[in-house]
Amino acid sequence: MVVVGGITRLTHSGLSIVEWQPIMGALPPLDGAQWQQAFAKYQLTPEFRVRNPDMSLEGFKGIFWWEYSHRLLGRAIGLAFLAPFAWFLARGAIGRPLAWKLAGIFALGGLQGALGWFMVKSGLVDDPRVSSVRLAAHLGVAFLIYASMLWVALGILFPAAARASEGTVRLSAGLAALVFAMALTGALVAAIKAGYAYNTFPLMNGQWVPDELWLIDPWWMNLVHNMATVQFVHRWLAMVIALAAVTLWWRVRRDAAADLRARLWSHFLLGAVVVQISVGIATLLLRVPLPLAALHQCGALAVFTCAIALLHALRGAGPVGALEAEGRWRFS
Repeated sequence: MVVVGGITRLTHSGLSIVEWQPIMGALPPLDGAQWQQAFAKYQLTPEFRVRNPDMSLEGFKGIFWWEYSHRLLGRAIGLAFLAPFAWFLARGAIGRPLAWKLAGIFALGGLQGALGWFMVKSGLVDDPRVSSVRLAAHLGVAFLIYASMLWVALGILFPAAARASEGTVRLSAGLAALVFAMALTGALVAAIKAGYAYNTFPLMNGQWVPDELWLIDPWWMNLVHNMATVQFVHRWLAMVIALAAVTLWWRVRRDAAADLRARLWSHFLLGAVVVQISVGIATLLLRVPLPLAALHQCGALAVFTCAIALLHALRGAGPVGALEAEGRWRFS
C-alpha cells in the first residue's frame, strides 16, 4: 500500500480522481461515456489547466489507474482486516485486550482514508499541489498503522522474552522514533520535489551548509517549504540514524540479556540502514528515477520494520501465564 501510494505521487496521479466515494467509487469507469465523464471532471481541475492542458483521454487513463489502484487497495485492506476480525470476535476466539487493539487499528485505517481525501482536496485548488503537511501526515498514519499491526503480531508470536538493559531499550526506542521522523521528512522532500535540487553528495552544490537554509520568514516555514532546508534535514537525519544504528548494534552484541532474536534483528537493522542510505544517495544523484524512488520509500518501511522488531525483542514481555490477559488466540 505504501509503495503504490508512493508511485501514485511520483507519477502525479493523485489528483486524477476528484471525488471521494467510499462505496460507489469502488467501481471504475466501465464504458466510453463514463470515461469521458471522469475525464471531464478532471479537466475542470487546476492541475489539468496549469500542468496538463494537452493531456488526452489515454493519458488521463494512465494516471487514473494508479490513483484508483491506491484507493481500491485501501478498500481491500479494510475488508481483509474487518471480515476475519468480526468472525473471530463473534466466535469468542479473541480476548478483550487484543480485540480493543485490533479495533483501534481498524479505526486508524478509517482515519487514514479520510486523511487521504483531506490531502487530495488541498491540491484541487489554484495551486495544483497537495499540502506538504497533509502528505506527511498521510504517510505518517500509514506507518503508524503498520507499526501497530506489527507490534500486536509480534506480541502474539513472541509472548515472553528476557528484557535487555534499560539503556539499550531506550536507545532502540529512540532509533525507532528517529526512523519515523525520517519518513516524515522524506514526505516533505517529496511534496516540494526537493530531490530534484542539490543533486550532489555529501556536499550540497559545493557547501556543507547551503547559504539559503533560512531564506523564508518566519524561520519555521523553511522546515516545510524551503528545498535546501528540507533536504538538509533529511540528509543529516539519515546520518544520525546510521550512527545510532551502529551504536545500537554494538550495544546489543554486548548486552547479556539480549537474546538471539534481538541480535538477529540488530544485524538486519544495520544492513537495512546501509542499503537505504545507499539507495537514497543513488536516487538523489540520478535525479529521482521512478524505480529508485519507489525502492527508497519501500526501504524506509523495511528500516522501520527492523527498528520496531528489534525494540520488541529488547523490551521483553511478561510471564507466559499472562498470555490470556494479553489476548492470545484461543480456540475451543
